Amino acid sequence: MAMASTPRSIPLTCSGHTRPVVDLQFSRVMSDGTYYMISACKDGNPMLRDGQTGDWIGTFIGHKGAVWSARMSTDVTKAVTASADFTAKVWDTYTGDILHSFPHQHIVRGCDFSGDGSRIVTGGMEKKLRIFDLNREDLAGQPLLAADGHSLMIRNVVWDGARNMILSSGDDMEIRVWDPRTFNQVHSCKMDGPIASMELSADGQYITSTTGKSVYFWDAQTYTLRKHIKTEYDVSAVSLHPNHTRFVAGGSSDLWVRIYDFESGRELEVYKGHHGPVHTVSYSPDGELYATGSEDGTIRLWQTTPGKRYGLWQGDGNEDA
Repeated sequence: MAMASTPRSIPLTCSGHTRPVVDLQFSRVMSDGTYYMISACKDGNPMLRDGQTGDWIGTFIGHKGAVWSARMSTDVTKAVTASADFTAKVWDTYTGDILHSFPHQHIVRGCDFSGDGSRIVTGGMEKKLRIFDLNREDLAGQPLLAADGHSLMIRNVVWDGARNMILSSGDDMEIRVWDPRTFNQVHSCKMDGPIASMELSADGQYITSTTGKSVYFWDAQTYTLRKHIKTEYDVSAVSLHPNHTRFVAGGSSDLWVRIYDFESGRELEVYKGHHGPVHTVSYSPDGELYATGSEDGTIRLWQTTPGKRYGLWQGDGNEDA
């Protein structure tokens, strides 16, 4: 008797970058059912792509150093990038034009938009957070507000638009929560090592963070620890599936992409496709695929359910069986 076999996961490869890909973000699903993906790379040329297919839409040209972070506004009309050239730049996603360029005194590692897209927050090697108002020409490129508090480099910043709070983390082993109205610190979440990655889940319910071999899931409302999962390898980044059943993890010391069960922490699937460590991972907003970015300079798109017809994947013909 013939036995049904589990379809093999074959990723789509998105080429174009020439150096390691260090950051990825998907947009929300737009009114026409499409969504977008933006990538940051050490080649200094962030790229915008169709999120479902990985097809290239455009490259933002203007940085003179590695780009460490790239984020889109909620309506995807603007992008913001953080760079080793000591600037954060805001771009028009339709034309590729630079709308604003904000100078810093050192490498900028993280950036994000406020919920309404009118402001950005940045952080990096200076250990300082800055808020820039995109509508205040009178400030002449100077920050609206600035905050000290980190004792070491800031690697990650997130603007939680639903609660209007700013999250920052980095090498000083602490997630700090800031009120952007005053830029006072209002909460903190302590971890046991330098924080490699931090992101907000798609529904805004969890803050995910990684350090060493550990993955942390924090309640984004109360900032209490909901789950701590210890893995067997160094985790560079994680992304929680929109339905909270699983999460994807990339490793900083090997080539594998791993899928874990969220409740139990059990490893479910292991895939190899990259030729270098995986620096960044992200689930699409509909949960149908996840993207991985690597030291090898490529982005790969993987199906959550291999064999299903979706995007450029034709399916195996068994979806209605």
